[in-house]
Amino acid sequence: MTYSQTALDQLEGGQLDDFKTSFQLALDNDSDDMLYSLAEELYSLGFSTYSNTIYEKLLKKFPNDDNLKINLAELAIDNDDDDKALNYLSQVSTKSPEYVRSLMVSADLYQTQGMFEISEQKLLEAQKLAPSEPVIEFALAEFYFTTRNYRKAVNLYLDLIKSGTLEMSQVDLVERLGVSYAEIGKFEQAVGYLEQIKPIQMNSDVKFELAFTYFNLKDYEKAIKAFTDLRDSEPQYSSLYPYLADSYVNLKQVDNALKAIQEGIAIDQYNEKIWQKAGQIALMAGEDDLALKYLLKGREIAPDDMEILTLISDWYISNGRYSDNLALLEPVVEDHVFDAHLAYNLALSYQDAGKNKLAANNYEIAANELGDNPDYLKHAALFYREIGNVDKEKQTLKKYLDLVPDDLEMASMYDEDINL
Repeated sequence: MTYSQTALDQLEGGQLDDFKTSFQLALDNDSDDMLYSLAEELYSLGFSTYSNTIYEKLLKKFPNDDNLKINLAELAIDNDDDDKALNYLSQVSTKSPEYVRSLMVSADLYQTQGMFEISEQKLLEAQKLAPSEPVIEFALAEFYFTTRNYRKAVNLYLDLIKSGTLEMSQVDLVERLGVSYAEIGKFEQAVGYLEQIKPIQMNSDVKFELAFTYFNLKDYEKAIKAFTDLRDSEPQYSSLYPYLADSYVNLKQVDNALKAIQEGIAIDQYNEKIWQKAGQIALMAGEDDLALKYLLKGREIAPDDMEILTLISDWYISNGRYSDNLALLEPVVEDHVFDAHLAYNLALSYQDAGKNKLAANNYEIAANELGDNPDYLKHAALFYREIGNVDKEKQTLKKYLDLVPDDLEMASMYDEDINL
């Protein structure tokens, strides 16, 4: 038995002191091939420091062995010594048989550094030099997947699957392809692949993608089942709750929707979008006070979220709480964060407060985007009538009646104005 084998046996038996002695004897006495094998075994067992010692010893003896340089570069990357890794990789010539492998390792290094363009360049160069190598195609696909460039990932995964490669490096390519299709909105293609994965082999993210795919295909019953399965296995997966609630809403099961989103609140109380969805569903359920409570909580968490701000403003307007709406929106006006919908809400609030100049200004701002909105036009016409601006009243009434010609009351008002 060689010293290398003895060292491995001792390591397996937990005899660390004896292992260290045998390891040194192996370094001094075993053949180069045996030492290389020992280094690979130790690396696979997580004892990379000893692997590094062997590779460095061998490199001194074989200074032109590029395979050893790349192995040492990989170990340096594992130890976050990027400069050392780059130094080893730079020693591999473009004419070396190991150059393609060095490009692959370089790509990994640059990706860990966040230098994605350089990483991609290295992989594309490797693909150009070895166009029929599945490992490179897989590496490119994984690069695009992890950097969320799913359109490019799809083509590469599809090519590998068509060639008969369904798994590589313990990665399920069918799963990757299904998720990639879902991420680019090709849900019909996505579901065909995602449904091939056995539930026991799905992680939480893939379960979510399948449920999300059903949701986007408007198959809400399957979506509810899939989201519920995910909730039961991973209740902390808070992203599922708004979609589960919306699935119930689409099936007109508002009570179930409210229950589902309240479960989400219990799981994640710091997600403003869950509070927002809870507010919207509470409104559907006729729970107006509860809706405001949820929306205000969402705004407390995310004060700059304009969607939540708008929902609160709409709530105040629909409940006639114009002074509360002014208190909500006037600071936003000061910050110049504004849109036509909020201008309209402000106009109504200023009108109620008797601040006609400010109301008129906001009606004008809102007109830029709401000039063909019947609700806006009707309120604006009534406002202009109230302040005695007959020309603006007639102009606004005409636009309104073009859209709602059967409103007899407003038509009569317009006829009065014409006859003045």
